[in-house]
Amino acid sequence: MPIRTRLEHYFGFSSHATNWRTEILAGFTTFITMAYIIFVNPSLLSKTGMPLAAITTATCLCAAFGSILMGALANYPLALAPGMGLNAYFTYTVVLGMGVPWQTALGAVFLSGIIFLALTFTGIRQRLVAAIPHQLHAAVGGGIGLFIAFIGFRNAGIIVPSAATTVTLGNVRAPQTALAIFGLLLIALLQVLRVRASMLIGVLTIMFVGVLCHQVHWQPATYDLTAIKATAFHLDILGALHVGALEIIFVFLFVDLFDNIGTLVAVTQRAGLIAPDHTIPRLNRIFFADASSTILGSLAGTSTVTSYVESSAGVAAGGRTGVTAIVTGILFFLSLFIAPFVGAIPTFATAPALILVGGLMLTGLGEINWDDPQIGIPAFLTVATIPLTWSIADGLSFGLTSYALLQLLTGRAHRRDWMLYLLAALFLLRFIYLVRK
Repeated sequence: MPIRTRLEHYFGFSSHATNWRTEILAGFTTFITMAYIIFVNPSLLSKTGMPLAAITTATCLCAAFGSILMGALANYPLALAPGMGLNAYFTYTVVLGMGVPWQTALGAVFLSGIIFLALTFTGIRQRLVAAIPHQLHAAVGGGIGLFIAFIGFRNAGIIVPSAATTVTLGNVRAPQTALAIFGLLLIALLQVLRVRASMLIGVLTIMFVGVLCHQVHWQPATYDLTAIKATAFHLDILGALHVGALEIIFVFLFVDLFDNIGTLVAVTQRAGLIAPDHTIPRLNRIFFADASSTILGSLAGTSTVTSYVESSAGVAAGGRTGVTAIVTGILFFLSLFIAPFVGAIPTFATAPALILVGGLMLTGLGEINWDDPQIGIPAFLTVATIPLTWSIADGLSFGLTSYALLQLLTGRAHRRDWMLYLLAALFLLRFIYLVRK
């Protein structure tokens, strides 16, 4: 049997009704929508005193390793990279706020990854996902869809901050905002015409027009790949074991756990990869890839690695197998050598793709029985609080906790659902902890 045929059989091309062209284009689409992390992550972490060139190399390596491992081992179109939010917590709260050396903070990331592995091997993480009612899966997907769309509107300049109303309409006549609106119309038109590569074509077209209009401001920068030696294996694990660092490990573990669950449920729901019994196949392999990538990230010199909601862009482009994630990982690896050129992709070019991907993720909300307040209210809280709190974990916390409380207060609780109530209790502790902080 030819190697190509074997690969198609392994990744299940026929069962997913996909092909090489679709999967490769989806991988490119996912990469383009999350390539910003190559520059945003180093710019954040470098404020801790870590060398910028070393973090850039570590970011590309970990995103490449995590995405390829996810695709090859778990066969899911989920791309991984150092997580936004956790990198800000690493920098501003742990290092700059608490005065913890970045080496010790990396040690805390390493230990959280080890705990993740232990939770995976014992099946606890899998039970946590299974404990979430399947209708809330759709609510998480819808909430993340609004979250992604809101990010896109903000990056496009269509929505801007307002002291009076929190947010308001931006200047739609501004050149970059106008280009983003043009891109929104272009991608929408291509989708109506059933062009599978609509996202990729749209982003690249907007970038090209932006260059012609002198709206792409890019200054190439060079760096030495061997600079990673400045952060690789510099983590301080013993320092992270001190009592003062335990709460740091707790936050890395808690936030990544629930952000990962939310992203995983949303992307697999959108891709139609959830089994008829509402379980996620090969879940242990997904979590193994996630935990292993976090451990590697701490060793290389970056914050927690997690799955990205931008993977939904690749799913919207038709990606259904691990080939999509592998292509994204290969592109991250190649970015080690062309990272300065990747920086030419402006945020206003990717914003329309994020907006429309967010819209596509709302389709699952039709599965929710809104007439039943027992599920309708928790679903609403989930959908609303994910974008409004700017956190997948917070939205999932509101939704699941309210669902568990309604079950308990109405006498509908069952002993078999003990994991659900344990999870709700953990969420309550998380809220208490966040308020205390």
